Amino acid sequence: MKAVWVKEFGGAENLEIREVENPSRASGKEVLVRVKASALNRADLLQRRGFYPAPTGYPERILGLEFAGEVAETGAEATNFHAGMRVFGITAGGAQAEFLLTDESLLARIPDNLSFAQAAAIPEAFITAQDAVFTQGGLKENETLLVHAVGSGVGLAALQLAKARNIKVFGTSRTADKLDECEKFGLDEGILTDEKTNFAEIIKAKNGGVDVILDLVGAAYFQANLESLNLKGRLILVGLTAGAKAEFNLSIALSKRLKIIGTVLRSRSIEEKADATRRFAEEIVPLFESGKLKPNIDKIFKIEEIRAAHEYLESNASFGKVVLEF
Repeated sequence: MKAVWVKEFGGAENLEIREVENPSRASGKEVLVRVKASALNRADLLQRRGFYPAPTGYPERILGLEFAGEVAETGAEATNFHAGMRVFGITAGGAQAEFLLTDESLLARIPDNLSFAQAAAIPEAFITAQDAVFTQGGLKENETLLVHAVGSGVGLAALQLAKARNIKVFGTSRTADKLDECEKFGLDEGILTDEKTNFAEIIKAKNGGVDVILDLVGAAYFQANLESLNLKGRLILVGLTAGAKAEFNLSIALSKRLKIIGTVLRSRSIEEKADATRRFAEEIVPLFESGKLKPNIDKIFKIEEIRAAHEYLESNASFGKVVLEF
């Protein structure tokens, strides 16, 4: 089969399409998926550079964390899917290949109104956002949410999920155009940030504080995050693009009785991912089926254009997902 292959860790010039060995036959509860489309994530860029190794059991040189395709074969104990069904889901690696072997518990059915490219843009961002903001953060309909890097894939998914529940959402971005685009998705208040911006002062002036923060940025925002939270607020840490180490005033966390939660999806057990996928299938997929939610696609590349796709995502020019088609 053909797959995106990292010849050596480093720049996008080290990517190629290579013929590799097909996965083994599906057995037990496994499902063999013929991949039609995948999507790029920041994790792919890090793995390509050698900074984000694949978990044990997953290919280190074949990228890809999400996919959409058709069931090619099922194991004898797989009961939820059959050959020919359109499915999408998440994996810890290897999604950017013509075939992928996965557990059936990590799959969901693609609604009839979505193409493979549209479906491929959904799983990683929306499962991550739902799990972080609602499952772990416990955001309720009468509360408020702040999303950092709101124009990113996960940020935009969190915005859409919150607005589907009529929740007030603040969002930050370093790009004014992205904030303007987010307003079309219901963003209540956009905050343009740079090194001098104190978003905590803006949040407190406009709303007094927020109940949940989804942080896709990292250390640089940590102290201001604590200052922005209401009593019993929850800070959900997902990304570290602005650093991994921070100093902060512990008394703020104590006096406000804050919860600071770190989360990552890729390295979780199959059981944990299966639970997140089940919630996704039950609570989010029907919203795409009804049209209340829509995929966020910025640009679609053919798989042979993989180098250009990586360079485009690295440019930070994208708004929404960058999708690869086989």
